[in-house]
Amino acid sequence: MVEYFEHIPSTHRALILAFGISFFWILEGLIPLKNLQYQKWKHARLNFILTASTIVINFLFAKLIILTIDWCQTNSFGILFFLPKNLILQLVSGLLLLDLISAYFIHWLEHQIKWMWHFHVVHHSDEYVDTTTANRHHPGESVLRAIFTWIAVGLVGAPIWLLMLYQSVSVVLSQFNHANIQIPQKIDKFLSWIIVSPNMHKVHHHWMQPETDSNYGNIFSIWDRIFRTFREMDLGKLRYGIDTKWKVKSGK
Repeated sequence: MVEYFEHIPSTHRALILAFGISFFWILEGLIPLKNLQYQKWKHARLNFILTASTIVINFLFAKLIILTIDWCQTNSFGILFFLPKNLILQLVSGLLLLDLISAYFIHWLEHQIKWMWHFHVVHHSDEYVDTTTANRHHPGESVLRAIFTWIAVGLVGAPIWLLMLYQSVSVVLSQFNHANIQIPQKIDKFLSWIIVSPNMHKVHHHWMQPETDSNYGNIFSIWDRIFRTFREMDLGKLRYGIDTKWKVKSGK
């Protein structure tokens, strides 16, 4: 089982990633949120290189994660084994917990711990946020996120099908909420009560605090609401990038 599945999570995620970028790339040209004055292909070059490094790192961690899944299933270890054996309950609980640990929590930590921020600032330094920004991560950050995915899988006791579903949804939602696409405000606001919508996540990419240190979620918006890190702003005032001097002064 381990030998068969060890590369599937990373492989299927890479394929979905490629499809998602292509889809939202086209959509950005049809219904852009902001008229970004930039050379799209030139801008994407660095983001694609960093995306490739993330894919490689995910492959390197794949066997460890699958071995952990196999051990958890064999030994009935993890939070899901304490819940009733109901498919819907296991599905929803599993996705929520994986999203909390391997997305929201590590993202929040990257904004609180100085040495982690030095990795994460690469993501925030993009002044032209579009769908390619979704995977603009320093290799060091990609390692951190892979480690937290491994931890999440072990704590949750997630089966392979749940991990694959989570990674699929995670990749698509990340590309969706970074995409430079315009969605009617009412629809976006409705979506933001359930998932991280594009307008919600764009606030996180505003160049100054407190907006930068808000809206950490990737799939579900519930965690930002529960932990009071949810924030809205007038997108007409939105400016991408990062005020590095401000971050230095604040101790980050």
